[in-house]
Amino acid sequence: MHILQPKHTKLNEKEAQELLNKFNVSKSQIPKILITDFALPKDCIVGDIIKIERVEDDKINLYFRVVI
Repeated sequence: MHILQPKHTKLNEKEAQELLNKFNVSKSQIPKILITDFALPKDCIVGDIIKIERVEDDKINLYFRVVI
């Protein structure tokens, strides 16, 4: 991982379901990320939800993506 690359973390099934319930969305409504993206953790498969943590001005912004 490069120092400028934001942290990418794979959510487990429980965390993914809590996220979907919290925002009342389905996986098809979450933005996508390609399985070939080099930033993804090695054990990702299609359908996994990824949490991206980007630090900006001492604030952590969270983004979520579904692997396709």
